[in-house]
Amino acid sequence: MVMSAASSSSSSSSFFILYFFFFFFFFLLTAPVLSRQSKHVKDSFSFSFPLTAVPIARTRRNFSASASLAAAGIGHPASRAVEKTPLKYSSVALTVSLPVGTPPQVQEMVLDTGSQLSWVKCHQQLSPRPPSTTFDPSLSSSFSAVPCNHPVCKPRVPDYTIPTTCDQNRLCHYSYFYADGTLAEGNLVSERLTFTGTSQSTPPLVLGCATSTADDKGILGLNLGRLSFPSQAKLSKFSYCVPARTAAGSVPAGPSPTGSFVLGANPNSASFRYVSLMTFSHSQTKPNLDPLAYTVPMQGIRIGAKWLDIPPSAFTPDAGGSGQTMIDSGSELTYLVDEAYSKVKEEIVRLVGPKMKKGYSYSNGEVDMCFDQKTTAEVSRLIGGMAFVFRNGVEISVPNDRVLAKVERGVHCLAIGMSNMLGAASNIIGNFHQQSMWVEFDLVNRRVGLGKADCNRA
Repeated sequence: MVMSAASSSSSSSSFFILYFFFFFFFFLLTAPVLSRQSKHVKDSFSFSFPLTAVPIARTRRNFSASASLAAAGIGHPASRAVEKTPLKYSSVALTVSLPVGTPPQVQEMVLDTGSQLSWVKCHQQLSPRPPSTTFDPSLSSSFSAVPCNHPVCKPRVPDYTIPTTCDQNRLCHYSYFYADGTLAEGNLVSERLTFTGTSQSTPPLVLGCATSTADDKGILGLNLGRLSFPSQAKLSKFSYCVPARTAAGSVPAGPSPTGSFVLGANPNSASFRYVSLMTFSHSQTKPNLDPLAYTVPMQGIRIGAKWLDIPPSAFTPDAGGSGQTMIDSGSELTYLVDEAYSKVKEEIVRLVGPKMKKGYSYSNGEVDMCFDQKTTAEVSRLIGGMAFVFRNGVEISVPNDRVLAKVERGVHCLAIGMSNMLGAASNIIGNFHQQSMWVEFDLVNRRVGLGKADCNRA
């Protein structure tokens, strides 16, 4: 998901400079408390969950640190998955339902490998009849609020786009602003996930308890940040299998296609092909680099049988961090830097240029290779398949019937947008191009595994 770095584009660059400047001081402040937390984590626990999808903006990536939700006490030793949870679509977002609190209250959360802070939607105590979908802290014996003198609530902590503050009750208040203009704010809290099927629970996790947000789903942050769910629960690995949309590139009406979300070892991993993650020092101050993202070494893009003439620099972080390529389950579409996007568009124009909708763009101009629905079958056939190619011959292959995504009634677009329109200088592989495959994040060995699958049967 994309998180706005500032309230206006004119201040974005200065924000990123401040963001990375305070990054080093954040770790000095939080290292002792976080290391103490990790000592209480169990080391042989894993789950799997169904994966679902919900309506969100096309991308809401968080350019600051990310927070991820982890299974109860999963340690670094390899462990077998003991439960499987569905992953579903709600419009274009991927969601899982997780048991938060003691006793558990099932909360639907958007799966997001591109952000750090996990949060649930909490109702305010003044509300006499809170919606059943919100989390009620008063019903959980494991809930506690984080006071504003806690080390994770220091002013200017770079895990939050706006510095945390003390509210009138001396509790830690946070605000998250996303690039699509939405907001989630409330208090940082400590809470467990309690799994009734296994009678096990996570150690206390730092989460957000949002009382002001337009979203009806929470966020499950899964990146490499110290406050992420995998990091807090010492998760050795996790994986998901994104179910296929229709051939027309849209989520079908009626029952949502269902995939899977697995915490711990994946029984299908023998068939996966792995590519090592690129790693960066968390103290680096590159303004366009997210050191907490799952960064993969992309080598090129193929359309049909043609290897596009894209310079390697387009996929390699430069001195300022531009060119980073990351896998993000929280973004629907894939976004490319200008050097790569221009070559993709050049080839699409060569193949199907006369059939493009002239003067049409979607999502604030981010996506501009679009077609009328009546031409999509022919356009898809003429384009052929696509592939995003990484080191070691590992690739994400996209069949020709999945190169176009339905963006609105009667219009389909190539599922690739311009990252500069997001205010990002990165390549982002979204969940549209992760359909029908296992994506595994092996945190111990610092690698990503990919394997084709029928995710409706995974």
